[in-house]
Amino acid sequence: MRSPEGREQVNPRSATPGRILPFRRFLRCLAAVLAAALCSCQPSAPPPATAPQPLARELVLYDWEGDIPAAVLDQFQREYGVKVRYEVYESQEDAMANIRAGRVYDVFVLESRFLPEMTRDRLLAELDYRNIPNHKNLAPNFRDLVSDPGNRHNVPFNWGLTGLVVRTDLARRPVTSWADLWDPRYRGKVGLWMGIHRDVIALTLKSLGFSANSESPAELEAALGRLLELKPHALALEDFDPDTSAQALADGKVAVSMGYAKDYRVGREKNKAVAFVVPKEGALLWNDSLVIPASSPNRHTGEVFLNYLLRPDISAKITNEKGYPSANEAAVPFVEPSIRNDPVLYPPQEVLKGAEVILPLHPEGVRRYEDLWRRFEARASR
Repeated sequence: MRSPEGREQVNPRSATPGRILPFRRFLRCLAAVLAAALCSCQPSAPPPATAPQPLARELVLYDWEGDIPAAVLDQFQREYGVKVRYEVYESQEDAMANIRAGRVYDVFVLESRFLPEMTRDRLLAELDYRNIPNHKNLAPNFRDLVSDPGNRHNVPFNWGLTGLVVRTDLARRPVTSWADLWDPRYRGKVGLWMGIHRDVIALTLKSLGFSANSESPAELEAALGRLLELKPHALALEDFDPDTSAQALADGKVAVSMGYAKDYRVGREKNKAVAFVVPKEGALLWNDSLVIPASSPNRHTGEVFLNYLLRPDISAKITNEKGYPSANEAAVPFVEPSIRNDPVLYPPQEVLKGAEVILPLHPEGVRRYEDLWRRFEARASR
């Protein structure tokens, strides 16, 4: 999973992960930007050359635990002489709260749905793409995000599905739906990533036949009631392993859970009965971005690091270890065939067509979701 790992008219297994129909709903066309650029006046002579900026001795990366392999960070230090200090968070909300409180980081992995909020509050630095030429490697549909027009503040990183991870030998009948989490046959063996409440609310909405991004007070109230029904019978996956649900599934403590590619991939290595199920209501789609906080004192070094991560060989190395597709289409040929051809990791067209992207909420929607979760936690503690 993205720690609580863990975003088409063309099948990504035969083409690239960037050409994905669901993302067209929230990715805007780059043509207008390009047209404006072509129409602009060109300088009569190139600017005078300047000496390259010195790199910082240390870079602070803020990310999910284990999201970027240590080997990738060590290679960056060998090549650039910059040590990467890896600091981890347990949820996006906690991470953003720390940045708002003045904690300083140089590169931050942020879910794209939070980009408008962080940009509006001037918490993200605007990127200088002169220092990120490998940006050209991004798949076209990951450029010019609606959540960040022109990709001024973010470099898309990776993406994936949220679905159901199941111990097929413990399932009393085939698991096919988000609603199966509420099946009384699985009481006490249902896993939820309680630290990622937006996803928990989204899947609950979908189990009721609503949009994963609904902001309707009535539909959110219905979702709260449904979650309260499930709470006594659900297990918080973070209590077993902050990284994946694999061990809980392998041990049989969990029979069915919400989950991501890593839950399935690692779980299957431990027990061949672990399977990934795309719910009939449709999976959820997520994607993460790389950003530089406005408070970073090492923006230039951060941009050099982003450019390094966009190298095809480096992006593929991350995908090969973590199992999440990259927004970097130039990396696809370097991805191991066992990953590139796995329909869970690189889902086929029909699966992606039925999936729903987790989108940014309006400010009032954010307040409603936060209020729902506060009420859920308060009731659950009784």
